[in-house]
Amino acid sequence: MASDVPMSPELEQIDGEVQDIFRALQNGFQKMDKIKDSNRQAKQLEDLTAKMKECKRLIKEFDRILKDEESNNPPEVHKQLNDRKQYMIKELNSYVTLRKTYQSSLVNNKNVVLVDMGAGSSEPTAEDNIQMASDMTNQQLMDAGREQMTQTDQAIDRSKMVVAQTIEVGTQTASALNQQTEQMKRIGNELDTVHFSLKKASQLVKEIGRQVATDKCIMALLFLIVCGVIAIIVVKIVNPHNKNIRDIPGLAPPAQNFQISNRRLLSVEIFRGMES
Repeated sequence: MASDVPMSPELEQIDGEVQDIFRALQNGFQKMDKIKDSNRQAKQLEDLTAKMKECKRLIKEFDRILKDEESNNPPEVHKQLNDRKQYMIKELNSYVTLRKTYQSSLVNNKNVVLVDMGAGSSEPTAEDNIQMASDMTNQQLMDAGREQMTQTDQAIDRSKMVVAQTIEVGTQTASALNQQTEQMKRIGNELDTVHFSLKKASQLVKEIGRQVATDKCIMALLFLIVCGVIAIIVVKIVNPHNKNIRDIPGLAPPAQNFQISNRRLLSVEIFRGMES
């Protein structure tokens, strides 16, 4: 079905990729009838299934872009694009039905069973895991089933161990986080205490500084007074007849008192002479 519907570049690109996948699917299913080996048929069917998954993804992307561009396209163009999408879905469904037919034919006619042959090999391939049921006895089938169940149980046990270890690690991590949270709280309280102590110490230093400054002023004043007294005493000793110094209160007696004292001393001497 050739597309003559006007499309945006993105839709046109997706439409071209889908058509390429349809041609690849048509050629692939035509080759299925020519392949006689069951293993190769299974491999071919897997490749075709992967192409159909990619085609389904592209159709979904086509539908998403179509909805985004719905407001920009005229109604008739939108209808044509929607019909184009429906055509691609119908075409893909036909190949899906064809795949189911070949898969059913492959399983029923060849009686193929998938057996895990991975014991002793690191990464077994798909061809190594396919064995004809006609070549296996009932006991071998039962043993293979038991082995598969044993491996499944071991995988479940390992998963449980991983979950238990994960829970234990999570518990330890939560406990460590709680301890770190408490430690951070204690550190915060200690920092607050240190900040308060520093503030109080700063205030105390300021008060001490003011007291020291006051003491220095008082000591300087006392020093000046002492120096003044010493200077006056020195001057008095050097020049005792200095009237200016004599007139200083406390350093020399008044002149009147000095004369009275002299008179008293003279009277005492006279009185002593008369008695003798």
